[in-house]
Amino acid sequence: MFGDLVIRDLALRARRWPGVLALALALPLAGCATGSDSGSESRAGRPDTTPSASIPSGIGGGTGTATPAPGTREQLRVDGDIRRYLLHRPAASASDGRRPLVVAFHGRGADAAELRAKTRLDKAATARGMLVAFPEGLGHGWGAGTRATKQRPDPGLDVRFTEALVEHLVRTERADPGRVYVAGFSNGGSMALRMAAERPGLLAGAASVSGQLPTGEAAVEPAGPVPVMVVYGADDPVRPLAGLPSPPPDPGEPILATRSARDTAAAFAAAGGAGRPVTRQEKGYDRTVWQLKAGAAGGGRRPGGTVQLLVVEDAGHTWPGSTVPPPEGFGPVSEALDATGTILDFLTDPDAGR
Repeated sequence: MFGDLVIRDLALRARRWPGVLALALALPLAGCATGSDSGSESRAGRPDTTPSASIPSGIGGGTGTATPAPGTREQLRVDGDIRRYLLHRPAASASDGRRPLVVAFHGRGADAAELRAKTRLDKAATARGMLVAFPEGLGHGWGAGTRATKQRPDPGLDVRFTEALVEHLVRTERADPGRVYVAGFSNGGSMALRMAAERPGLLAGAASVSGQLPTGEAAVEPAGPVPVMVVYGADDPVRPLAGLPSPPPDPGEPILATRSARDTAAAFAAAGGAGRPVTRQEKGYDRTVWQLKAGAAGGGRRPGGTVQLLVVEDAGHTWPGSTVPPPEGFGPVSEALDATGTILDFLTDPDAGR
């Protein structure tokens, strides 16, 4: 009941300040093709072979003060839509070999620059020799659920866009197809989880902060083994830790029900043949770990890995360790955990923290 009231209150505020407080809904949405250029392209989700010219990435709606690493704004035509993303490249190495890729999804009502500032994933990942792509959602949101709606009539649109983006970056930026990862915050976290659930062979790992799997008519069910980390605030007032089985109505887009953070992680554990979890208390958070069945990983990845749930004390609907203040009503930001570093450690070594 408390979560419903908070969402109703924040939804009213979001109408007055849509660029910031619309994040509060943090909801899995089902995909749509509005708000972008149109063109003639097959519905198979394959991109044009020639991307647009790059322009500096320092332009845009970031709300933080962090200085971004050098990057470019890029675009790609997929399903007849021009889709845009920020791309950050690591420094060239002597070997110039294949590089890991992280695709990071922003929250509802936000954009790529906001997530970059909040997480500093660009700095942390490029320092590790990783490519980072921050895609822009249509209508500032993602189709993280499977139910078609009036606003997002094609529930598979963002899944196909992500597949096409990965394929494009493998071809043009020497991304390593065996080391492709997704991460996201809020609605973007749910989008990362949907990719992990529906395309486990595409990914070597996934991470979500303040995002859960949708349930009900828009349910997403994991289809195979993949290492997954779910980071969640114990005091999230927007999308509660226990899930939101009966969300209130929303005048803009339907608010979709979600399962709890623990049930979200457990669903991925079950898909990977994991046994009983082990939970231990660490400084400022609890870590629950499921060990995936040996040999379960697919997509050319090394077998094994884990599914992990980190429940962070004194944390709200926020990115732990961020220096960017959250919108009013989102709750506190924990300083006990560096979510960015923890997630990258996990993605590159899915047994990390076991």
